[in-house]
Amino acid sequence: MTSPAAPALADDVQAVILVGGKGTRLRPLTLSAPKPMLPTAGVPFLTHLLARIKAAGINKVVLGTSFKSEVFEQHFGDGSKMDLSITYVHESEPMGTGGGIRNVLPHLTAPTVLVFNGDVLCGTDVRSIIDTHRTSGAEVTLHLVRVGDPRAFGCVPTDESGRVTAFLEKTQDPPTDQINAGCYVFNRTVIEQIPADRPVSVEREVFPGLLADGIHVQGHVDSGYWRDMGTPEDFVRGSADLVRGIAPSPALTGPRGEFLVHEGAGVAPGALLIGGTVVGRGAEIGAGARLDGAVIFDGAVVEAGAVIERTIIGFGVRVGPRALIRDGVIGDGADIGARCELLRGARVWPGVKIPDGGIRFSTDV
Repeated sequence: MTSPAAPALADDVQAVILVGGKGTRLRPLTLSAPKPMLPTAGVPFLTHLLARIKAAGINKVVLGTSFKSEVFEQHFGDGSKMDLSITYVHESEPMGTGGGIRNVLPHLTAPTVLVFNGDVLCGTDVRSIIDTHRTSGAEVTLHLVRVGDPRAFGCVPTDESGRVTAFLEKTQDPPTDQINAGCYVFNRTVIEQIPADRPVSVEREVFPGLLADGIHVQGHVDSGYWRDMGTPEDFVRGSADLVRGIAPSPALTGPRGEFLVHEGAGVAPGALLIGGTVVGRGAEIGAGARLDGAVIFDGAVVEAGAVIERTIIGFGVRVGPRALIRDGVIGDGADIGARCELLRGARVWPGVKIPDGGIRFSTDV
């Protein structure tokens, strides 16, 4: 349910989602599909973000695409099924975050532009970020979150009024625990000043340049749910958090719990599903199988007695009886033989067949 102020955003604010990356950290799953289109709690990950944008009262969305761009339009079309208007803008070559934003400028008509990185799962109220932007009088507002170890992220210190004082990309001695959360509010006039027709990084070029010129860049800090979904570990955790209700999403209805089994899937008696496990459409889970924090894509088969923990199982995969897969990624159509053990970040490429007992970490068979 949107607030009374939400309809005004439909006229004054457009959303831009950057979805051009290749998702290399999630290979082999992203060999066949862009990362934002991977099933997350049973729907393409991008659906959760689009639902949040719609819930905030924003109707016009521009997707900045590159890698496998046609997949987005094939699934979402013009956006009307979600009561949105979606425009697609393709990058023929990677332009970076700043270049990607500048590339969609001809399709931006609103004075205020809300930009999202397409691989972040977030529970923040979108309207609150826009409110901070407007009340502070900033030219650009950055959504910031606090993390335990900020060294792997863009570090963003602010003064007592919340105004950004520096932007330090991946520093080993961060002066604050506030990091760039991958969501920005731009006045359209600022986007007009980003150089066109060449790669540009907002993190390394645009934001530091604005600060150097004395432009007002504001920080919006909150404690809402936030997770970068770029690695298999984070993807599994984010999916489980959605299933369990820890991460909110307007795209999901119904009760939350330890598992989510989608229509057409079969779960045999004695199978144990815990830890936010998702079982996709048409998948089959055998008797006595144990799935803990597993993400099972559509059409996969997990046979009797198999154990799958914190692992992504791709489309149409078969996992044989009594196999053990822990902290792994199994590509589409792979066949994992009985009693195989795949541990500690193992990745199996699409279509690969591993014979019964073909890979073991223990001696018993």
